[in-house]
Amino acid sequence: MGETPVKDITSRTIVAISGASGSIYGIRLLKALLGMPLEVHLIISREAKTVMAHELGFDNGSDLEDLFEKEDVRFHKAARLIRHEPDDFLADVASGSFRHQGMAIAPCSMKTLAAVASGYAVNLVERAADVCLKEKRRLVLVPRETPLNRIHLENMLTAHKAGAVILPPSPGFYFHPGQINDLVDFVVARVLDQLKIDQDLVGEWGRGG
Repeated sequence: MGETPVKDITSRTIVAISGASGSIYGIRLLKALLGMPLEVHLIISREAKTVMAHELGFDNGSDLEDLFEKEDVRFHKAARLIRHEPDDFLADVASGSFRHQGMAIAPCSMKTLAAVASGYAVNLVERAADVCLKEKRRLVLVPRETPLNRIHLENMLTAHKAGAVILPPSPGFYFHPGQINDLVDFVVARVLDQLKIDQDLVGEWGRGG
């Protein structure tokens, strides 16, 4: 009996949007990824849908295509978007046998951060992140809160020690941003760098970037 070929894990990635302010980070990350020949698995938490409705006009998860059109998201011909419900623990991304390049939670709420740091998963976002840590796969957290209290900071340190990358949405200004999306894309570029995915949003310093 022949073995099933292993999926090229570099073509798979997971994007999760949690309920913190800054859902535009997740959408702009999706825009970048779907412009490449990648299989993107998307999880939007229930709290995130509420925030997205307020910040982006996202109608409770029913008009993602309209939001993509608004943000000028263009699919690469080989790109594939797979959406998962936040309470679907039978989804493939909930299993360590599902191989992929890495996962980003953008933005990452303090509730989600606390769940990741404690290993207490009550939804698919948190479960998929927990799987990344136990399987030693890349996990990038984009925490969106300010100011930070001691609990937040200790949770970040705990998650970092467990293997996560803590990537605050702190844009650089040395490239002279002209609009909000420039600031957002700066952070998205850093997320892609940490996921080891080539990007052309922001160039290397000293090389025309």
